[in-house]
Amino acid sequence: MGKMMVSISDEVEQEFRELVAKRYGLRRGALSIAVEEALRLWIIRTKAELEAMENSKAVEEVR
Repeated sequence: MGKMMVSISDEVEQEFRELVAKRYGLRRGALSIAVEEALRLWIIRTKAELEAMENSKAVEEVR
């Protein structure tokens, strides 16, 4: 299992923690679950964006 140490703004941390507590409660591990979910969504979105950019470049090259 990987570990990451990151710094985020106080405002983002507070809002994230509040939403995690509302969604998952205050149970142990809830923050890790939510961070992994957020990272997975970011990865999916970024891959799609990069693929769209690559496809757009390929179309431009054909023209």
